[in-house]
Amino acid sequence: MSEIPAVSIVIPLYNKGPHIARALNSVLAQTIQDFEVIVVDGSTDDGAEVVRGFEDSRIQLIQEENQGVSAARNQGIAAARAELVAFLDADDEWMPRHLETLLRLRDNYPEAGAYGTARLTIMEDSTVRVSSYSDDIPPEPWEGLLSNYFRDAVLGTPPLLTSIVAVPRCILNEMGGFNIDAWYGEDADLWGRIALKYPIAFSWDGMGIYHEDALNRSSNEKKSIQEHVFVTSARNALQAGEVAPEMKKDLLEYVASRQIQIALRNLEAGRPDLVRDSLKGCKTRYQWKSKYWALFWAHAPSRIYLLLKPHKIIRVLTSCRSRIKGVSAGKQGFKTPD
Repeated sequence: MSEIPAVSIVIPLYNKGPHIARALNSVLAQTIQDFEVIVVDGSTDDGAEVVRGFEDSRIQLIQEENQGVSAARNQGIAAARAELVAFLDADDEWMPRHLETLLRLRDNYPEAGAYGTARLTIMEDSTVRVSSYSDDIPPEPWEGLLSNYFRDAVLGTPPLLTSIVAVPRCILNEMGGFNIDAWYGEDADLWGRIALKYPIAFSWDGMGIYHEDALNRSSNEKKSIQEHVFVTSARNALQAGEVAPEMKKDLLEYVASRQIQIALRNLEAGRPDLVRDSLKGCKTRYQWKSKYWALFWAHAPSRIYLLLKPHKIIRVLTSCRSRIKGVSAGKQGFKTPD
């Protein structure tokens, strides 16, 4: 274990025993084999035993009391030996060229702060959904530096998600890793903080596979949230004068998307008061339908919302996305209020 691998792979593991073998097998099937795997486990199920069943010296298991996914990822980062750190959740998997693609992006675009690939999603009914990315991202087989990360994240599927990202270790150290005080949105917060300072590289090749059909997903928890952690990070950056003027309007539109996302989650958690609070400062030019739809339901009985929300959310957000994409196709810039 003395030689430094090309990439370190960090996998947080908490009660994902039924899925961790699939994740590890997808790593072992990569076209690039020069890696180490750091599994940080705080489980109460048999996940650790499954990991121990892989007789591969490149797989390291760290066991600790569960302190949340951010703490687990940060411990994995601290243990990483490679200069490039890739992330994979225990219930997701990679296509065979994923690491090859991430390393190629790193070599071709060393100025980037993070590297990501496209992804597929396995839905709860086992159907496969191809992610719909911003029209500003050139079609396959393009790869390169995104012209505007925050705009792309509003116009389509966010270009960076945890199981499809690699970040230089020096950038992770500069950013202080994942925010351990946030149980939701901690990944989007880190990618956003990186994108405020560095360009982001993206490739259609080497996709990741995101499993919404997995068990025990933390994103399914019905817990209230005071504010999306990146909304706080963006506010601090704006107040400190750390946001480039040409980035400000797109950043604010992205912030609005996070405020609306949290509002919808608070509706599910039965906290309409938090919905109204979080949307008071939400300024958006192109997501107003979603904003006012959430505000409408914040004044209605929660039981009615919970009964109707599944098909309503899809309808409203699809309408909103179509409006935004129409603006993009017309090559008009955002006009988000200051």
